[in-house]
Amino acid sequence: MKHVKEEQKFGSYDSDDVIFLLKDLSDYKLEGPAEQREKNIQSGQHYSESLPIEYQPPDSYMNLFLETLETYKRKVALSTGVVTEQVYMKKGKDVVLVSLARAGTPVGILMKRYLKQKYQLNIPHYSISIIRDRGIDENALHYILKTHPNKEIQFVDGWTGKGAISIELTKSCQQFRVKYGIALDDTLAVIADPGHCTTLYGTREDFLIPSACLNSTVSGLVSRTVLNDHYIGPEDFHGAKYYNDLRGADVSNDYISVITAQYEHIFNEAYGKASQIVEQQPEVTFSGMASVKRIQDEFGIDSSHFVKPGVGETTRVLLRRVPWKILVKDQNSPFIRHIKMLAEERGVEMVEYRDMDYTCCGLIKKVEQ
Repeated sequence: MKHVKEEQKFGSYDSDDVIFLLKDLSDYKLEGPAEQREKNIQSGQHYSESLPIEYQPPDSYMNLFLETLETYKRKVALSTGVVTEQVYMKKGKDVVLVSLARAGTPVGILMKRYLKQKYQLNIPHYSISIIRDRGIDENALHYILKTHPNKEIQFVDGWTGKGAISIELTKSCQQFRVKYGIALDDTLAVIADPGHCTTLYGTREDFLIPSACLNSTVSGLVSRTVLNDHYIGPEDFHGAKYYNDLRGADVSNDYISVITAQYEHIFNEAYGKASQIVEQQPEVTFSGMASVKRIQDEFGIDSSHFVKPGVGETTRVLLRRVPWKILVKDQNSPFIRHIKMLAEERGVEMVEYRDMDYTCCGLIKKVEQ
């Protein structure tokens, strides 16, 4: 198989923090206006074939991001510690972290740094692509398994919404086993699991993980991943762009530094909470889907693809889709200040809606074809 060389510099993170197994598509024009892209997606083009234009936040929004980071740095550090301790309890030191680009990438780095700081372990960490309805990058998985034949893979993402990616991962792992006779653990490790989609989480509270506020500038200047036959051949990794021109606005490494500086204060608490969760043996119920179905019925929405629950997913709707309405459980929640700012900027109606398991929910607009 022909593969991207490891040494190839991609993204603004240090290669000791993460190796991206992605084909560099930086030279191609893949972005389009949100309205046009939404029309294309709603008329059948897969979302992974194109990219949204990267939102460049005004100073007021960046200031809010920095304020949010300061407020929640300990909470993010603790939740990261809790999920990482569970991974260590279950898999020990012979583990490879495989984050799902790109929301999973900073979380994978935070987990890797935690293991280094607490247990003096230098665990390999790769970031690869998984795409809803199209599966995981099998070439990337083969590369990792060949490079680390005696280690166990641990998949990592940022948070859960409805659980679409958890379901996609399970499906991909089942197909991988059928095709190649290799069994992979499909349990997804996340910081926050408000949708009850995994047993491996730091918290099930739908809180604001500050990295959700930004796009590539908090994810190593890497775009969303792309799977488009015009650019990606059968032996290639899935692709992405490296937005080197945005390096002046890049806070990716600062974000990691702020969170990891909290680790020494939370080691004992993280271990204690992780032990409790393991003892409780939490279940996967996808309970958040009941909220999604209720919202679909009440607002007359045909497809669950138009309903994006949770703080992280709602933020994404505002940053790169065409939003119709934003539902909020509590207008005074501290976790939605950035959402209010984005909604106001884009002229999107905010509706108080208490009958859901999430802090907020983004509804995508049905655009005229």
